[in-house]
Amino acid sequence: MASQHPPDLGRGVLHPARAAELISVERLGPAPDVARFVEYYWLVRWDLTGHAPYEQKVLAHPNVHLVFEAPRARVYGVDRSLFVRRLEGAGHVLGVRFRPGAFRPFAGHPVNDLADRSVPAAEYFGPEADRLNEELLRSEPEAGRVDAFLRPRLPAPDPVVEEVAAMVDRITGSPDLCRVDELARELGLTVRRLQRLFAEYVGASPKWVLRRARLHEAAERARTDGELDLAGLAAELGYADQAHLTRDFTAAVGTSPARYAGAD
Repeated sequence: MASQHPPDLGRGVLHPARAAELISVERLGPAPDVARFVEYYWLVRWDLTGHAPYEQKVLAHPNVHLVFEAPRARVYGVDRSLFVRRLEGAGHVLGVRFRPGAFRPFAGHPVNDLADRSVPAAEYFGPEADRLNEELLRSEPEAGRVDAFLRPRLPAPDPVVEEVAAMVDRITGSPDLCRVDELARELGLTVRRLQRLFAEYVGASPKWVLRRARLHEAAERARTDGELDLAGLAAELGYADQAHLTRDFTAAVGTSPARYAGAD
């Protein structure tokens, strides 16, 4: 049965009860001027000394991340499959979660080019990214140091970033919204225009963002509802039927909603 008081490691972190036994996750707020582009910083710590390596699985969000980790800092585009991170020994990682669409001005090119891959952070932020990476790995990570690193590198404000971020917020805040044409009509855009905006600024299609929001909700409900009504959940999330939800969830997570609900 799902835990009645599941740990809050953030939506998208799979099997959080097990993960909470091995890792800690902390969110740090950016400075107000940096917050125009950065949603938050995240700090993950682990100590698996004497334990076997652990693989943490995450259903990623439509965000680009700058991650300070060994051996060097990297920029991760939107992972449209299942993100898996292998942890061993002891250590920590500090990440920058950019607001949806907000990495586009840093990149200078459509962020769809980064989808499902990562590149050295130095490609966007210069060798100073790796120097800061070494410092953050050697000492206690602090949000202020990342603020100071990003501040002189902040691009000019891009009004499209605000528009796209609002579009993504509309989707993620309404998992029952399930059709791209519905969203386009609501926003007063053509489907084609919406698709181009998401490819350039988000790095994933609006259809993917819609689907991922529904899967996040399904995973959250599976782990918190003591008596999971799959048929009712499928109808609530706009699936044709329970079988459709089960196929979609299993393809993304690797196990059925029912099995996931009892896994922890």
